[in-house]
Amino acid sequence: MTVYAFLGLGTNLGDREENLRKAIAMIGESIGTVVLCSSVYQTEPWGFQSENEFLNAVIKVKTSLKPSGLLGRILMIEAQLGRLREGKGYSSRIIDIDILLYGNEIIKKKGLQIPHPLIQDRRFTLVPLCDIAPEMVHPVLRKTFTALLEECKDESEVKKIGPI
Repeated sequence: MTVYAFLGLGTNLGDREENLRKAIAMIGESIGTVVLCSSVYQTEPWGFQSENEFLNAVIKVKTSLKPSGLLGRILMIEAQLGRLREGKGYSSRIIDIDILLYGNEIIKKKGLQIPHPLIQDRRFTLVPLCDIAPEMVHPVLRKTFTALLEECKDESEVKKIGPI
């Protein structure tokens, strides 16, 4: 069985555009077919202070992996690209890949929550998600991503850079 998953990508260390390109290529090699990719957006760090701004994008991937297998591959890709997970909380990172959606599934277990619990709170996720799936309905909140973006209280600037 195949399903469409939406993944959020972010990076604020090193060659950020190259980090995104490498991550997308590795996702295509080990997770599934990358069907759509949003534009790339530059954003302020969210939830912590850093001098380095983020580049963010959202991709739609056709995959046959189950959610836990998808998460395992994502963690492997992050590690291969040099991501270090130190302590709790947000920090600068070479790459961050979040599972935003996995079909219309709703999963809530330790270490894996789908849809991502903060989609509706983050403009850096909603803006690129609306590039590729504006009329898609959030499986829990039952609103389109366009509607969620209009309601989002996050006032962070999300500056369009262009295609990856």
